[in-house]
Order: sequence, then structure tokens, then C-alpha cells
Amino acid sequence: MPETQNIEYKSVWKDEYLKWICGFANAQGGMLYIGKDDNGNVVGIKNAKKLLEDLPNTTILGIVAAVNLHETPEGEYIEIVVEPHPNPVNYKGEYHFRSGSTKQELKGAALDKFLLQKYGRKWDSVPIPTVSISDLKQETINFFKERGINSNRLDEKCRKDTPEQLLENLNLFENGLLKRAALLLFHPDPEKFVTGAYIKIGYFRTNTDLRYQDDIHGNLFEQVEKTMELLLTKYTRALISYDGLHRIETYEYPKEALREALLNAVTHKEYSGGAPIQIRVYDDKIMIWNEGRLPEDWTIEKLLQNHSSRPNNPDIANAFFRSGYVESWGRGISKIEEQCVAAGLPAPQFTPQGSDFWVTFRKDIYNKEDLSKLGLSERQIKAVLYVKEKGKITNSEYQELNNISRRTATDELAELTNKFGMFKNTGYGAGSFYELIAH
Repeated sequence: MPETQNIEYKSVWKDEYLKWICGFANAQGGMLYIGKDDNGNVVGIKNAKKLLEDLPNTTILGIVAAVNLHETPEGEYIEIVVEPHPNPVNYKGEYHFRSGSTKQELKGAALDKFLLQKYGRKWDSVPIPTVSISDLKQETINFFKERGINSNRLDEKCRKDTPEQLLENLNLFENGLLKRAALLLFHPDPEKFVTGAYIKIGYFRTNTDLRYQDDIHGNLFEQVEKTMELLLTKYTRALISYDGLHRIETYEYPKEALREALLNAVTHKEYSGGAPIQIRVYDDKIMIWNEGRLPEDWTIEKLLQNHSSRPNNPDIANAFFRSGYVESWGRGISKIEEQCVAAGLPAPQFTPQGSDFWVTFRKDIYNKEDLSKLGLSERQIKAVLYVKEKGKITNSEYQELNNISRRTATDELAELTNKFGMFKNTGYGAGSFYELIAH
């Protein structure tokens, strides 16, 4: 049996393997085998009985662990059974954690999050003694009330609530102190207390060619509103049409999908990491990044299915829910996908990479990644991107572009037209050409 989340093999004992025991105790528990190779085959240890005596039978690192000796024809080995521990366990001041089949030392933001979780806390629920209600922005509190009442998430009576009453009802007080969530939501300048509590947005021609950018500061409500305004007025275009005298704006990307993705980034961000949310706008896509990990047992597949709501910052999420910004049922990701597909766009990509989480919106399917998934060859992809830029392509241009014969070009253009439905053929004879079909 190979190594797993709960199983680790070592051929000999070293005191540093106490780190692995520490990692199991801080995670879901597990078993450490001494005298087995990496594939789980018994190789035996010569000093098994002495090692059994040397290893504490009941307390290792201050935790209870069962230490068992096993005898086989291939040799003796020791099994150490570690149960998950409710409190943080450290080895010489280091905190280790078992993730998948590897062990990692927790540091910085990851350690902060781990310690808070062990004690049943979230980062945004920690009280701060240096901020009072008088420091908060009354205009934002009023904005929150109006949104909440208009969305039927708050009772009309709350208009008369004092800031103290409102924050109490939102559970943003603890022992007379404001929580971090209150600071981020309502303070005029949360960056005085939380490094990186802002949003960066930039327009890129290429990954390294940044043409212009904006930094959006203020509290979280202000950041969301300002960012959406910039995305819709400065960084993307809207198609203007009229129904009689009624002006209709059709955005390049569904407005509500962008807003939902932005709110997800703000709600789930690891604020202890110190990095701002980043939005990269290209001609053909928008990428939204925040620092944050999926829950330990979650995958992208689970994220796209019906699931419970497990926000990284529940107090912030609750305030956004009460204001009518978000739902509380964990449907944000599904809504984003549904809205993009309904608008005729590719489903967005959700990409977790370590402590990074990316959401990528694409304007159309005419990009290398999506075209490759559809089964187009490299030559066909090159032709599609050529037509996307130039507007059309002839058979001769296809030949020249790919350095192939006329017959091969004709066959591949026919595939793009009939099999893939990418092209339509316009004209006859020498004057014919191919154009993209809108998707």
C-alpha cells in the first residue's frame, strides 16, 4: 500500500520523525511505520525491541499514541498510531501538518490560520482593542442599512438602530471590542491595521505588458462598489442598443458573474497573508486572484456541485448576506458558471494552486486552451486565432500559414466548417473565404 494522508513509512527510526507524528496529530491522525520501505514492504529493523522501550508508549510530544511491535517472516517493524489532537502540537516550537501524503511546516499566515482553527476561531472574528465605533464610517453603515432593507435581509426597524445596536446584531462585538470583520467592513482605512486590505486592477496586453492600473482602497463595501464601476466603465466595453427609448447595455462579461466572483474573493481571502486581491484584465479574458485555500477535503468538482457554505471569513460573509450582496447557501460558484454559459461564454475556470485561487473569465471559446479541449489540431487553432485577428482566411492563406498542401488545407478547413462548426464559407471559387461563427 502506498503512502497516503494517514500512512507514512520509514525504514529506520530517526528522532526527527517526531515531526511526522506532530503532523498527524495536527491533521486527521495517522500511522507511522518503522521498518517498512516507501511501498509498504517490510524490511525489518534490528533494534525493534530496544526502540520499543525507548519510545514512550503512552506520551509522545505530550500526546497519547499507541506504539506496537509486529513480527513477520520478513522482519520486525513498529507501528505508531496517532490520533488527531484537539489542541495544537509542536515539535521544538515548530508546527507540522500532514496534507495529502506529505508533511509541511506551518509558518506565517498558514500557521496563524491553523492556530485560530484549533481554538475554534476564524481570522475575522478576532477582537481588536485599538478601534472604537466612533472610528467607523457612518456613511458605510447607512449604505449597509439601505441595501439590507431593500433586499429584505434587514427589518425596516433597523433604520433607527444605533451603530452599536447594528454591530451587536451582526455579531461584530466580543467582550466590548470590535472584531476584525467590523474594521474591514466599516472603517474608512482598514489598511492602517491590515496590510494588503485593498484591490489592484490592471489592464495587460501580455502577461508582462501592463498598460494601466488602479488601486482601490477603503472599506470592503467601498472596494466592491468602486471595483465593479471600474471594471464596467474603464476596463471592459458595453454594447449599447435601444428598445424604443430604453437604453440597453450588454457587457462583455455578465455583470452579476463578475460581482459574484469579486465578492467570493473578498469573502474568502486570507487577510493575514498581506497581499491585495488582484484583477488582471486582458483583451480576451479577466483573471481574479486572491490568497486562500479550499477546505482540506474539497476539490473543484465538489465546489461546482451543491455544497454547504463554508466561508473563510464567516463574519464578513454574514454582513454581505445581510446587505443582499451574496447568498448563504454556497451557490456562488454555480451561479457564476450558469450566468456565463447563459451569456454564450465559456464556463469560467476555477484554479486552486497552493495558497492561490484564480477565477478566469474568457470572452469567447476562441483561445488556445478551449480550442485544444475541443480537439482542434495545432494548425487549426493557429487558423482560428488568425481569423479572430484578421476577420477571415482563404484556402491559400491557410496553406501559407501552416506550410501545407492545398488538399490538406481543404480537408482541415472542411473539418473546421462541418465538424467543429467554427467557420462558415463565404463566396465561390477563387473569391471564397472563411469567417468565424459567433459562439
